[in-house]
Amino acid sequence: MMIQQTKTQDAAPRFGRLDADLTEVESAIVRSREYLLSRQHPDGYWNGELEADAMLEADYIFLHTLLESGDPGRLRRALTEMMRYQNEDGSWSIYPGGPGNLSLSVKCYSSAKLMGIGGDDPRLAKCREWVLAHGGVVECNTFTKMYLCALGEYDYDAVPAIPPEIVLFPKWFYFNIYEISAWSRSILVPLAIMYAKKPFKRIPSEQGIDELFVGGRANSILRLRRYRKSFVSWRNFFIILDRLMHWAEAVHIRPLRKLALKRAEKWLLARLEMSDGLGAIYPAMLNAIIALRCLGYSEDDPQVIRARDEFEKLGIEEPANDVMPEPTFRMTPCASPVWDTAQAVFALGEAGVARNDPRLLKAVDWMLSKEVRHKGDWAVKVPNTEPGGWYFEFNNEFYPDTDDTAQVLMALNKVDNPRERYQHQVAERAIAWEFAMQCRNGGWGSFDKDNTKMIFQYIPFADHNAMLDPPTVDITGRMLEMLAGYGYARGDKRVEKAIQFILREQEPDGSWFGRWGVNYIYGTFLVLRGLEAIGVDHLEPQIQQAAEWIRMVQNADGGWGETCGSYDDPNTRGVGISTPSQTAWALLGLLAAGDDRSDSIAKGVRWLLQRQQADGSWDESLGEGKLRQGIITGTGFPRVFYLAYTLYRQYFPLLALTSYRRTMERAKSF
Repeated sequence: MMIQQTKTQDAAPRFGRLDADLTEVESAIVRSREYLLSRQHPDGYWNGELEADAMLEADYIFLHTLLESGDPGRLRRALTEMMRYQNEDGSWSIYPGGPGNLSLSVKCYSSAKLMGIGGDDPRLAKCREWVLAHGGVVECNTFTKMYLCALGEYDYDAVPAIPPEIVLFPKWFYFNIYEISAWSRSILVPLAIMYAKKPFKRIPSEQGIDELFVGGRANSILRLRRYRKSFVSWRNFFIILDRLMHWAEAVHIRPLRKLALKRAEKWLLARLEMSDGLGAIYPAMLNAIIALRCLGYSEDDPQVIRARDEFEKLGIEEPANDVMPEPTFRMTPCASPVWDTAQAVFALGEAGVARNDPRLLKAVDWMLSKEVRHKGDWAVKVPNTEPGGWYFEFNNEFYPDTDDTAQVLMALNKVDNPRERYQHQVAERAIAWEFAMQCRNGGWGSFDKDNTKMIFQYIPFADHNAMLDPPTVDITGRMLEMLAGYGYARGDKRVEKAIQFILREQEPDGSWFGRWGVNYIYGTFLVLRGLEAIGVDHLEPQIQQAAEWIRMVQNADGGWGETCGSYDDPNTRGVGISTPSQTAWALLGLLAAGDDRSDSIAKGVRWLLQRQQADGSWDESLGEGKLRQGIITGTGFPRVFYLAYTLYRQYFPLLALTSYRRTMERAKSF
């Protein structure tokens, strides 16, 4: 399925200088507010579904095939869900409208065959043709190859080595596991156990994928092993090191393997506690289940049962409906209740919900109950800091992050809690933790401090492009907005250092890169909000240049949009069909830059008003019937994995309209 997302070229109706009437804006705010409140869980939180690509269903089928487990009916429904995302050219994409992705396409092809679809099926024949035209299986990433090895469809010797001995490196050593990103850490440690134990399940030949190797499987892998000599570089150094490790594997020179596996097992078990599965994210949870079985844990061992239960909780059963005549089953990559609750409370507070409203108080009390009070991986680099802050999911005590923590702190500021003293103490702890996590260059990463050693991107198994967690301007912008709400200003050296980091990172055209949202629109709006809140003058050239960039990329219909393709080609930044969330971001950025009178503002507000539905919500989907998909505006790992946050389209437009109303009312008072 290919859904085109390109900048609108057709002329759209012009509204001239017709600003929306404030009574119309107020009506839209009230409807939006009530809709968002209706989505609150009885326990006080919000949790919108996270949508991703077909990898989740493909890997689900792989896991249960390998372990000979799973409900047959659910697996068939997962297959139905996976197949509906296939593109017309036979491939699968990591975001709607994007190009085919080789690793994902091979996974889906393999999973379809595991479920009994024959290679002569027209859908698989078309996929096979596409895969072969793009280099075949040997061009897939390491994670895909590791899963294929477990089914006997690839050779462990031809996969980049992931030795469990990495967990033995001391924390002061340059190459220790705490120098890679938290998410890669939680994925790679169980994967290293798998590499050491080399699980293997022989599948019937008719379920194999030998036909996806260009020139045949044996020839393809042989060519892969012949590493070509070239100039000296870190990549070549690691390739040679990888070959040496494979040689050591082959001749069983592994003096530390037993100790390494024990250490990896201990690391894994510790992080299964106080969490919704390892790292509370799909790939780490899946790998952990396999790793436990590789270590000899039985099916009925409590650790395996709990790991499986947490994994299966990510599944959603969808009955047959007008859109899909067959029932389907899909997996979500994780849950997002802390993030959604913090965003919803902040937007509702800005929209005028009373500071003592029982619904907001319930939400705040729920968030306070999720405060982190144990030291996690982050403490390796900041050992003398008291735990504080929040994570993203329901439970993930080892991995609080700076972005969720900043947003929760902003939400707490919108409520008058009867437990005022306790809430103040929690906030003070969290702010102290945030400052301790500030990186040397003034910015903030998400889970770790100074996670910036670029050498790790050259490691052969690092081809998933997500080994590091460097400081980013989007998180830093939100941090400034939060700190301003708690009385911090430019006189604080830490704040000024953050401002200078942001200003250094501005792109030549005035925009800022968005690491955690798609993409430059997201980064730019958060920076402008942060700089305004902390007191940077609107008239500064860098602020006005950013505002002009936002106006320049506005679509003819009055909205804004940008696709995940801008991560691959920065020349397409700000290009895409208009969406409610990205239109809201653009408006918030312009308002933060002091623009309250341009045609861009008027058209953007009108775009949101005209597309609000009767129940107060906004839709952010494309396609009809079986082809219907949510538009991706969230980022997991740039160029690798993307997310559709289904509540972004609700609380961000509400925040934008509220900010517009406040700005216009303030302008009228002068």
